[in-house]
Amino acid sequence: MSYTLFKLGPYNVCLWNLVALAFIFLFAAVMRKLIHRSLKKYLIGQNIHLEGSRTTWLKLFSQSVYIIAVYIAVWSFNINNNDVSFEDFLNYEIISNKYFKVSFYQIIVIVLLFFGARMLLNFVKLYFSRKFRNKEGYNPSTEFIYVQLSKYVIYVFVLLTSLRMLNIDLTSFFIGSAALLVGIGLGLQDVFKDMFSGLVLLFERNIKIGDVIELNDSKFKEPIIAKILKINVRTTQIETRDGNILFIPNAKLTQEYVVNWSHGSPISRFIIDIVIAYGTNTEQVSALLRQAAFAHPKVKKTEPVNVRMKNFGENGLELELIFWAEQTWDASNYKSEIRFEIDRLFRAYDIKIPYPQRAVTIQEP
Repeated sequence: MSYTLFKLGPYNVCLWNLVALAFIFLFAAVMRKLIHRSLKKYLIGQNIHLEGSRTTWLKLFSQSVYIIAVYIAVWSFNINNNDVSFEDFLNYEIISNKYFKVSFYQIIVIVLLFFGARMLLNFVKLYFSRKFRNKEGYNPSTEFIYVQLSKYVIYVFVLLTSLRMLNIDLTSFFIGSAALLVGIGLGLQDVFKDMFSGLVLLFERNIKIGDVIELNDSKFKEPIIAKILKINVRTTQIETRDGNILFIPNAKLTQEYVVNWSHGSPISRFIIDIVIAYGTNTEQVSALLRQAAFAHPKVKKTEPVNVRMKNFGENGLELELIFWAEQTWDASNYKSEIRFEIDRLFRAYDIKIPYPQRAVTIQEP
């Protein structure tokens, strides 16, 4: 049991050490759950709502058990390493050469930095949540923008600090890697373009979370109608009317033709194309088309409903029914329901929709 299996820094690790480590972290996991459950039960019993900062502090206090467990775990190595102090462990260099040195102390500090960054981000989210949600006209996209920017700033700062902790000279690193960085930049130019487009979306706010957009993509026959769910650094998460979740590059939203249905006027003009046979009473057809449009509850009765003759087509008279309605998620259903009503009225009044016709002439030799 006391036979050395391997070395961990300055410590000789035996089977007893592994058993002690397993017991310590198992005990820490059980204690964390018990502490979290007991504190939560106590706060609820005192009619203290677990919201906001109380929830954040509760998570922080319960997770701090693991920090204590790590210290006890390191101390447990003294079972068979009496001549090694905790300070010796912290100062032990895992990697040591003339260019680069890494000690356990640096690793622990870096882990604590990222842990602290995560907790700081929770408090930042709490701060912006209280700041924006108490205002009139609350917009979740505004809160999301500030949280995302804070997240980028916090983690970039922690990353740079971690590199400094490892004694990495960033200036020399970038100068010495200039050629490599140019090659990487050329290979990742689309990624950088999408990241810059993401920042443009966050700052300009032309497209926000919750907006309904119409995106024209050459890969699809028809425009994509989708709702913005989340704007990330490089991609945007959208939901189509079919319920599918898509991740599209941010550059598509800044460099291509996009119609934002959630901006501007709440109503939009719609057009339904109809073809009728030559010789049909156009005045009667025009009246029936207006009747079909006005019968729909979503069509704006305060706006004009017009019927235009678009062209003298090959198979019949080409007409356009023009009406105004709300530009919403279900706008395509309005047009479908009006087409059903047009078909019903045409059958009731014996209005014919012509079939395409082709005349074939066979000449005898």
